[in-house]
Amino acid sequence: MDKVFINNLQVETIIGIFDWEREVRQVVSIDLEMEFDNKKAAKSDDIKDALDYKKIGKRITAFVEKSKYKLIERLAEQIAKLVLKEFPVSSLIVSVNKPGAMRGSESVGIRITRP
Repeated sequence: MDKVFINNLQVETIIGIFDWEREVRQVVSIDLEMEFDNKKAAKSDDIKDALDYKKIGKRITAFVEKSKYKLIERLAEQIAKLVLKEFPVSSLIVSVNKPGAMRGSESVGIRITRP
């Protein structure tokens, strides 16, 4: 199966378990890898036959900006559910990274795979 991906989609949101994290917006970085059959789009050269990653990115951005989860695990799961419900992908991998969350590391995160 073909893979359509979005890398490093940066969105500001409320995320975290500490009191101060509930009051400030932080940047999370989101990566998606989505299975989608691109043969029809490759043949037609028409966006209506493709997986419109711009629409997916805008939808995820709007969702994440409004969310207020404590855990990135929950955020990743909700992103996966949204994409699988609203877009014609057969499965996906979602990664959510939280830059600067742990001293000494660039970021921490989670990667989930959902059919």
